[in-house]
Amino acid sequence: MAETASQHLALPSGLLELCALLGPPRDSLRGLEQVARRRGSQSLPCLDPEVLSVFAPPFVSGADGPPAGAGSGTLSKAKRRSFRKKREKAKAEPRDAEDVSVPNGVDLLALPQLCFPGGLSVASEPKEDCVHFLVLTDVCGNRTYGVVAQYHRPLHDDYCFYNGKPHWESSGPTASTAGCFVPYAVCVVSRFPYYNALRDCLSCLLVHLKLCKDFEVDNHIKDFAAKLSLIPSPPPGPLHLVFNMKPLQVVFPSRADPESPVIDLDLHLPLLCFRPEKVLQVLTCLLTERRIVFFSASWALLALVAECFLVYLHPLRWPHTFVPVLSGQMLDFVMAPTSFLMGCHLSHFEEVSKEADGLVLVNIDAGSVTSSSDEDVDVPDIPLLAAQTFVQRVQSLQLHRELDLAHLGASTDLNEGRTRRRAWQQRLNGQIQQLTLQLLVSVFREVKNHLNYEHRVFNSEEFLKTRAPGDQRFYKQVLDTYTFHSFLKARLSHRMDAFAQLDLSTQSEEDRIGDMLVSPRRPTMGKIASRKASPQRAAHRRMVVSMPNLQDIAVPELPPRNASLRDDILGGCGRGSSSVLDVSPRPTHTFKIPEVHFPLVGQCVQAYYADCVALLSKAMSCLAPDNSVLLARYFYLRGLVRLMQGQLLDALLDFQSLYKTDLRIFPADLVRCAVQSMAGPVRAQAESRPELRRLISEVLEQPGEALKADDRVKHFELPSKHMGLDEFVRRVQESGIVRDVNIISRLFEALTVGQQKLIDPETFKDFYTCWKEAEAEAQEASLPASVLAHLDKSEYVYKLSRSVKTSRGVGKIAMTQKRLFLLTEGKPGYVDITTFRDLEEVRSTTVAVLFLRVPTLKIKTVSKKEVFEANLKSECDLWHLMVKEMWAGKTLADTHKDPQYVQQALTHVLLMDAVVGALQSPGAIYAASKLAHFDRMKSEVPTAVPKTTAETLRHKINPSAGETVPQAVDVLLYTPGHLDPAEKVGDAHPKLWCALHQGKVVVFDASSWTLHQHCVRVGASKLNCMAVVERSQVWVGSEDSVIYIISIHSMSCNKQLTDHRASVTGLVVRDGPEAPSQVYSCSVDGTVLVWNVGTLRVTSRFQLSGDGLTAISLHGGHLWCCTGNSIVVVSGCLRQELKIDGGFQERGTSFVAFQLIPEQAQLWAVCSGYDDVYVWGLEDLARPPGRVHLPDCSEVHCMIRVKRQIWVGGTGLAQGRPKGKIYVIDAERRTVEKELVAHADTVRTLCSAEGRYVLSGSGAEEGKIAIWTVGDAGKSDLSWEGPQVSWIRGADTGAVPALAPDARIKWAQKAFTFDSRPSDVHTAGDRTPETSSAVPPRPREAAAPTATARNESTERWLMRPPSPRHQSRRAVTEKNEEHANSSPAVR
Repeated sequence: MAETASQHLALPSGLLELCALLGPPRDSLRGLEQVARRRGSQSLPCLDPEVLSVFAPPFVSGADGPPAGAGSGTLSKAKRRSFRKKREKAKAEPRDAEDVSVPNGVDLLALPQLCFPGGLSVASEPKEDCVHFLVLTDVCGNRTYGVVAQYHRPLHDDYCFYNGKPHWESSGPTASTAGCFVPYAVCVVSRFPYYNALRDCLSCLLVHLKLCKDFEVDNHIKDFAAKLSLIPSPPPGPLHLVFNMKPLQVVFPSRADPESPVIDLDLHLPLLCFRPEKVLQVLTCLLTERRIVFFSASWALLALVAECFLVYLHPLRWPHTFVPVLSGQMLDFVMAPTSFLMGCHLSHFEEVSKEADGLVLVNIDAGSVTSSSDEDVDVPDIPLLAAQTFVQRVQSLQLHRELDLAHLGASTDLNEGRTRRRAWQQRLNGQIQQLTLQLLVSVFREVKNHLNYEHRVFNSEEFLKTRAPGDQRFYKQVLDTYTFHSFLKARLSHRMDAFAQLDLSTQSEEDRIGDMLVSPRRPTMGKIASRKASPQRAAHRRMVVSMPNLQDIAVPELPPRNASLRDDILGGCGRGSSSVLDVSPRPTHTFKIPEVHFPLVGQCVQAYYADCVALLSKAMSCLAPDNSVLLARYFYLRGLVRLMQGQLLDALLDFQSLYKTDLRIFPADLVRCAVQSMAGPVRAQAESRPELRRLISEVLEQPGEALKADDRVKHFELPSKHMGLDEFVRRVQESGIVRDVNIISRLFEALTVGQQKLIDPETFKDFYTCWKEAEAEAQEASLPASVLAHLDKSEYVYKLSRSVKTSRGVGKIAMTQKRLFLLTEGKPGYVDITTFRDLEEVRSTTVAVLFLRVPTLKIKTVSKKEVFEANLKSECDLWHLMVKEMWAGKTLADTHKDPQYVQQALTHVLLMDAVVGALQSPGAIYAASKLAHFDRMKSEVPTAVPKTTAETLRHKINPSAGETVPQAVDVLLYTPGHLDPAEKVGDAHPKLWCALHQGKVVVFDASSWTLHQHCVRVGASKLNCMAVVERSQVWVGSEDSVIYIISIHSMSCNKQLTDHRASVTGLVVRDGPEAPSQVYSCSVDGTVLVWNVGTLRVTSRFQLSGDGLTAISLHGGHLWCCTGNSIVVVSGCLRQELKIDGGFQERGTSFVAFQLIPEQAQLWAVCSGYDDVYVWGLEDLARPPGRVHLPDCSEVHCMIRVKRQIWVGGTGLAQGRPKGKIYVIDAERRTVEKELVAHADTVRTLCSAEGRYVLSGSGAEEGKIAIWTVGDAGKSDLSWEGPQVSWIRGADTGAVPALAPDARIKWAQKAFTFDSRPSDVHTAGDRTPETSSAVPPRPREAAAPTATARNESTERWLMRPPSPRHQSRRAVTEKNEEHANSSPAVR
């Protein structure tokens, strides 16, 4: 079966693509001997090399194949793997010989020249072995990498090598041929750039080749190639593979992550060869895609240095021809007209520089960069600030290992010394990668400010306008390259590669707040002051995202944690830092590949695979339960080895475990091929397992997905046709002016006042020009230091008037987001006019000046008696509109404690200015008034917030900032901060996680309420629930039935749990010091699963009858489940039902949420369609529930418990309109303490922050989060008085609450026994699946309960919601309320 399956499965190759032996043909050696006898060994001719033998996997002897039933079907029939020239095949090859299957991308015709780039010359004495490196590129641009080792053999085998020295054994040959040593080369080709590792492997091979006879060479090389072919490529991550090549232990490092390249070379080589300024020149040539040729007298340095420069560019990728080694016969390649990166021997330098024009010639040996033309190198300078910082950081590196390791003693063990050297190099490589990445981030950081993600547009013209004059030439050349185009694609696709991660981690607090509060770009006063203080910054200015005004609007006073430590660490990684980040090398682990047994027959290969599986399983069993990173790599390797064995079902189980452990390294294509190659019975067996059936459907559905989205990058262009509203919205969004659809709609109304609802191209061009001119003027704003001293660093000047006469002198009126001030003429000075908060009245009037009436703006403030007057003349009406809009925005911001109002008012103001400038008509002011949205709101709608709401509300944040329309906040989760030495300091801050639409999670730093992570994608469906697990993970339940696991440290989702079959609706965590952490999850179909957090395995499961399971909660070791029309309590293994008998049997409604208060022995619940909260007493469930009425409530969505309070969120009437409301109920008195008018839309979710704050999220109409203070709730929860629920254990009834004697309860008992086996989810591995007694596995009904089942019983109380007709039975309800209020449980 395995053999049949494997015939159609393209198995992944290991490290080896092929291994070739190259040298002179045998017939030329016979002629060489005759020539040597005639001329002597001093005048031997050069020979033409050829490929003598090729060895490619798989390797197995056909005469001794695998035994039947051994499962070795992956091994093909034995073949002679050799290659000869066609003219020799007819006479030299036996009949059964077959042509070797050469991998794609390997040109055997060109390989001899590349392996002997300097030609093949016979030597008169043995030469030292040498190594060089190749890069081979196919027509599709895919690269393979070659390592070539050259060695010399005597012309006759009478010479043998002992300890590397030639020794003459007999006197057979003549003296003239005794000194003939023929060069040969062994070339190893791999898909991975393992330069150092393959060099070490070839060094070990040469030791054996020098000791063998000529006829034994092929066998040695074949065995060597067979070993390499059996080594799997390590998956991305911290696990490196070690293989014993005897005498060396060779390490094959893995790439850091799936987006990073394999780094197996010394990245400091270019820094030893070139000064930092020359390194920058070469990088600039690569970024501008020049025709570059490297030169060196060392063939090895050509490839190594060129490869280092390409690694420096990561995550940017060189997309053109890359041939680091050209032989003398290939020099015409440098005449190619397109961009390329090639390498030649230094002896060809003059020839290449004369024959070809326009080349950049990089001399590695001299450390110079020149041009092939007579003129100097026409290479633009990299931006000055970035270049200077890079040079300083390079100079601070320790590039000499001897200096770094001088304090250590000498190593007496070869492999120990190599390990030390590798650790030092790994640390240095990390530092070099970090500083080159910092260089790229500083050069391209602000590209994102000119991107429109919805329409995939880059406004290159506006980006260039923001660059310093000295940098314009560099950016103009870079922006037209394929390299930069690929970079833009990655940014527009929100790829979280190394560039995005470093950009985010080094983002200033200003930029973080600026990302939250999208506003027009203007330089802050702090930026203006800094560039004044720095002459370099003055010459090379940069534009930044505006910082919001949070100082006027109080934020929750959560203390910033580890602020000083954060400043110390992040202070060194800012844009102006000249020091290298102290990059600690990531901890790595090694796995030693077992020995390969020879002869290479089927049984030996199968034994090798079995050894691999055994060692991997043993390593997995020794892992700590929470070490999922290494566990995932072991799953990957074991699945790969089992595929090679032909054990497809076991391999699929390993890949299924990998799928939910680390999705980033899941080989989807390989698993799809494995599934498609399965024979019918094996496929049926796999699909019979639920977890594998889900995996199979996932991998097979991927090829049938919708057509790939258009990922092209468009450049912004002005429209050429008339535009309706939809087209106008798209164009404005592409321009980067505004993204909010509502604001753009108001702009459309303003530009089309009094005419057909179409905007012509000229009007749009005029408006766009006015906007950009105003933006450019703000960039050039230069305020004296005496003025800057009166302004906050976060302020920025949005608008300057013309020079006008005012009651306080002559000057220009300036508007910031906080105030108006007068910039006096003559000696520039600052005269305060007012802050928007202090405004009392703004009027536009006229005053008599001589015989004229001059339009004048009058401003009256609360704190000053004097009225400020400014003769603004033609600008008066516009300034009147703008000041009133800013005043209204500030009033709304203070009232609602939401700084977004100020930002939107600023946008409205600048749009007014651009509209007036574009229209230039008498009706321009009326048109601009269409944008006075907040001023109109202030006059039409009462803006006052109820006193209770104003006192409780602390702040509002907008997780939809930057989106075109608001998004509903579906789930909120607060995670407290803590400091772990292994994590970043930023991770120590508390965080707020917000689940928005289509699987989008936005993360805020809850110590400052600034944006921490703009977006983490978890699927594409609505998210229902979130829970923090072991302080390092956030589990997210989705409508698509998947549980996504987000790492708090990396802010990425790499794990998925797919055992549910319906929408995941609830998550709850159970921690215990004596047992591993467990997570309970439920889905809407009634399934409850219990997960072991360390292994991510389902330890038990059970099924509740019916659908509609919406929430679960753990209290006192019992699991409480809200199943829509009932609330169920589960514990143990025997299921019992407790039904409440009374007038609540109708099923016209369902429970929405519930809260259990064990200290008060109460259960609180809310139902859909009712404006009451129902309270059951656990001491007497037969008694009808008490009722707490919610005034003016029309709908309830959520409920949480905070200290002694119950907070209920939903929709209610406020000022005659439906609003999002929160009701705060005193749990002791059962009275509504507060009614909070929270949002413009319904309150969808609530969460508590350490009992001090409550956070509420609203629907899609508003899409904001409100932060509320809880206030003093008195004693802590643990000090509450009240009846405690005692539990009694009966012989047959199990543990049930002690009920009142007169309780009218009907028991409907059903006895069940449960399958003691673990859940259906089978995870391949050697660990025994853990079982939990808290929640049983899937039940099966039995005739009678066993004694054990009786002792571990389950209570299930089915509490029916109140009847829809309960309002008609008002008397009964009032009587029940009186009875409940008189209960001793209520004080």
